[in-house]
Amino acid sequence: MSFIALIPARTASTRLPDKPLADIAGKPMVVRTAERAALSGASRVYIATDDARVQQAAQAHGLQALMTRADHPTGTDRLAEAALQLGLPDDAVVVNVQGDEPLIEPELIDAVAARLIASPEADIATCACPLADAQALFNPNVVKLVCAADGRALYFSRAPIPWARDALAGGERVLADGLPAWHHIGLYAYRVSFLRRYPTLPQGALERFESLEQLRAMEHGHVIVVHQAAHPPAAGVDTPADLERVRLIYSKRI
Repeated sequence: MSFIALIPARTASTRLPDKPLADIAGKPMVVRTAERAALSGASRVYIATDDARVQQAAQAHGLQALMTRADHPTGTDRLAEAALQLGLPDDAVVVNVQGDEPLIEPELIDAVAARLIASPEADIATCACPLADAQALFNPNVVKLVCAADGRALYFSRAPIPWARDALAGGERVLADGLPAWHHIGLYAYRVSFLRRYPTLPQGALERFESLEQLRAMEHGHVIVVHQAAHPPAAGVDTPADLERVRLIYSKRI
């Protein structure tokens, strides 16, 4: 199995400015994330950024970093430019590891890459875990998905899907027993041929209303396959409280 890990890192976060550079036990967060990615089966790991400070921080820790344009609307567009810079062939597989995932499991990176490599009909692989409770089912910040019997994604939504008609008929917010409800985990593997095409795809109504960029691929007929993980991965860093949680975990490790 051969794949490359690309880590998009932008510093323009409203909740946590300069997030990729946030210190975690003496190293920037994006460096900690890249170190986790390097423990996977990836043949190479690159950070793709629009900030020279991130590039300098990566290089100071012996990591490879690419400078990309600042006007990319999504991380996928940034990866497309990185793949072009690297001259990757169309059949190469790239795993998008978010730069705010310093606790990501290397085995999960491998599993998503393997899912795509084993699925020649697909352009994208991602992962999901069983939905934990009714609160998550009805939380629009938790992205849900439904899958076909063969593991292809059928739809992603912020709404509670699938809808358990009988269990929810009385207006209760419950998680029906045996409901095949999956919590989407934002880790993706792409074929480079798809990354080249993605920036040319017009945004569709589903992506616009749901604000989920993976729906753009589905609206244009691209197949997404899903690695179904048994348990949720460690949470990433979105807020100052998340950062303190991760710092505590690293301090205990060290």
